[in-house]
Amino acid sequence: MRGRHRSSHLGLLLLFSQLYQVGLDNIPPVTLAVLGLNAYLFLFPAAPLMKACVSVHQAYWSGEWRRLLLSPFHHADDMHLYFNMVSFVMKGIRLERRLGAVWFAYVLAVFSLLTGALYLALEAGLTHLTDDQSYSAACAVGFSGVIFSLKVLNNYYHPGSLTYVMGFPVSNRYASWVELVLIHITAPGTSLIGHLAGILVGLLYTAGPLKKMMKMCAGLMSSRTFMPRTHFTSSGYSGRSSRSDQHTADDGASRYTGGMTEEEQLAAAIRNSLHGTARHGDGSPQFAAPPPYGFRLTDEELRARRLMRLDAFT
Repeated sequence: MRGRHRSSHLGLLLLFSQLYQVGLDNIPPVTLAVLGLNAYLFLFPAAPLMKACVSVHQAYWSGEWRRLLLSPFHHADDMHLYFNMVSFVMKGIRLERRLGAVWFAYVLAVFSLLTGALYLALEAGLTHLTDDQSYSAACAVGFSGVIFSLKVLNNYYHPGSLTYVMGFPVSNRYASWVELVLIHITAPGTSLIGHLAGILVGLLYTAGPLKKMMKMCAGLMSSRTFMPRTHFTSSGYSGRSSRSDQHTADDGASRYTGGMTEEEQLAAAIRNSLHGTARHGDGSPQFAAPPPYGFRLTDEELRARRLMRLDAFT
């Protein structure tokens, strides 16, 4: 399939610039591989965008279940890819080093499928409750639902700290819910249901039965192959990462974000995407933030894209 020919690749340039700043050797292998997969499928999509997005009509009624595999790894445009990958790398640096590469890859695979499946269930439920077929027709693409589930995981492993959302301190426990509402208000084109599905998947893992089910499916009773990373201490094996490893992960994330919190970067993301990369007072780059997450294609937008004859749809 032909790669995408776009008049502007600002998002890709910004992404490559930030990857250069953090250094590829500072990004754990699974995180880097998933980042590469998303970038590759943006340049050389496995399917046209209208055949990659997932909706109740297409997946359930038409039986196109492969969309559950395609939709998380395809993005609407280069800025959509840039924003999602910036947020993903920030979380991947911490979580992969905490959980270990194999378990983190397992988590990503399960979260990707389960977020899409839960999205379909929620949209189908809303269609039934409201008798509004637009919920079943809404088609979504992008990695943002998975990112929301990873945010729940990240907050779970770093309890007690505060996150600043639009200047107001919010406990990490509630940060995902606050961001869910604010992003929907400030960026109405995003998929509220997709992000909600991601949060629920994260909660199923941290507070529900999902983690136990994953362990059972992986055969963990007889093999430690998929166990989260353990560290041997004088008192035996500990499921928690060592202080030095955690410092390394936090240091990598700090270098990547320029010392800014995720929410502080959120306010700067749109400005940076339009005016270039901002800089701190000492002249060092100020990294762009995780953006409004997700993308939702309405029927009108789908028809408009057909008329535009974007080469991604050919």
